[in-house]
Amino acid sequence: MEEIRAREGKYLTFSMNGEEYGIGILKVKEIIGMMPITPVPKTPEFVKGVINLRGRVIPVIDLRLRFRMPTTDYTERTCIIVVEVGTSTGKIQMGIIVDSVSEVANIKSGEIEDPPSFGTSVDTDYILGMAKVDGGVKILLDIDRVLTEGERELLQQAV
Repeated sequence: MEEIRAREGKYLTFSMNGEEYGIGILKVKEIIGMMPITPVPKTPEFVKGVINLRGRVIPVIDLRLRFRMPTTDYTERTCIIVVEVGTSTGKIQMGIIVDSVSEVANIKSGEIEDPPSFGTSVDTDYILGMAKVDGGVKILLDIDRVLTEGERELLQQAV
């Protein structure tokens, strides 16, 4: 019960592949439009590269590719959400490309259920919970777990 209460709060909601997702608002640093991304050699396919954001080099991942969704062309609604994630050596900022940002939603603990169990073959550690909002479901992400520790270290080295 204590864990569910910890999940209550404000979430930045966004859309990808027709589904709605949410990230805890305290993890979000800013939302920017698409901009030129410099590719970094020898990184996983979902790592699009790095951007120069006001003099800071920030790695960018395509969340669609990370979640093995079909790729799509970027549109005027496609944007980069700059988030702060924890690593074993501290925190890094990274950009995540999403189809479109929706709103900031205040989600109460009574609206959040545990993620469904798909057995041991499917990793759902990065799902914080399922929020039942407005007759639909928003998948709440634990952005610190979307990438493995090794992948976060790799991103840190890329900058």
